[in-house]
Amino acid sequence: MARSVTCAVLIAAVALSGTTARAEGRWEVTRQSEEASAAGLEWLARNQGRNGNWESNDLGLVSVGALAFLSAGHSTETGRYRENVRRALDYVLVNAKSSGLLNISGSRRDMYNHGLSTFMLTQAYGMTNDKRIGRVLRKAIKVIIDTQCKDGGWDYTARRQSRGHDLSLAVMQAKALRGAMDIGIHIPRETVTQAISSVQNYYRTPRKDPDDLARRFGWRHQDARFPGRFTYNGGSSTTAMAAAGAVCLQEYGRYDDFRIYRSMQGVLGDIKGRMKVSQGRMPFDAYTMYYVSQALYQVGGKIWQDGYPRIRKALVDSQSRQATSGGRGAARQGWWADSRVGGKPGQLFGTAVAVFTLNIPNRYLPILQQGKAGLGRRAGRR
Repeated sequence: MARSVTCAVLIAAVALSGTTARAEGRWEVTRQSEEASAAGLEWLARNQGRNGNWESNDLGLVSVGALAFLSAGHSTETGRYRENVRRALDYVLVNAKSSGLLNISGSRRDMYNHGLSTFMLTQAYGMTNDKRIGRVLRKAIKVIIDTQCKDGGWDYTARRQSRGHDLSLAVMQAKALRGAMDIGIHIPRETVTQAISSVQNYYRTPRKDPDDLARRFGWRHQDARFPGRFTYNGGSSTTAMAAAGAVCLQEYGRYDDFRIYRSMQGVLGDIKGRMKVSQGRMPFDAYTMYYVSQALYQVGGKIWQDGYPRIRKALVDSQSRQATSGGRGAARQGWWADSRVGGKPGQLFGTAVAVFTLNIPNRYLPILQQGKAGLGRRAGRR
């Protein structure tokens, strides 16, 4: 579904980093990252609780917890943690509303929770073909189609309006639709076209000092002449939004869209200059890490090879430790998401996203399969 960007773009990405390419394959995983992932999974399993929801009623957060197990190859049918996957899925499926909406929090969480949960269900269904998931998933996809706003985006609440609210909502639903398409669910062409257009419209070029990249890469759009990034709502940009817009266009096959590379320039710069390693805390907040890790992988090539080892190491180094009995060292635990999500739900969010990120190289999820990220190859399913 996604591919590495053109050779010229990849060469430029290496020039930005000042590093050389590493051999593709086992460089993606280290003994330390495998240990960190295993400890994170153990924390998620130990703290899940009988209801499967980690003391959270946000179906989106519970779905990210399920996604962590799925990304490590566990499903309701296979793996050491299949019972944990089943409980998390049960919580989401049982709480699906008759309309198909996947949200039991306030209405302002409608499409956040719905988008994340629907995307997770596409991955779970692709791994198991569970008919129970399929029934809920088809209704959930219909909600996304029916609530798409006239400009192609989505609002916080599950209702069709004239304009969508922001890029994050658009990307969440677009990724869920992409996941559904991968497993054979029909999505109307106009829904996809409008969603892509909505995402592209959140790109901005705040500086009007042109460089020579458009000429070098053959970009013809007038905005391609200037540095720019995806933004939250047309104004300020964040690392999360730059990555979210890029991964969305990449997953929809817009491989040569200048917005992808322009935004990923900024993301690589943020990885090198803005991550903070503090024990127990995510190097980026969990929401940002969720999109950054996927963008690096789906764009692939040198961008993946340069960026992923940095975030992998930062995650390993920031994982919390707890002293073991008898003074035998410190056992790895989980991660906190950020200051906005506290308590066990905050640890769920941080730990789940960290485990998800550390397991991307395993390519268990349907959205990551078929091919490897590398120079001149297509990364992921097409």
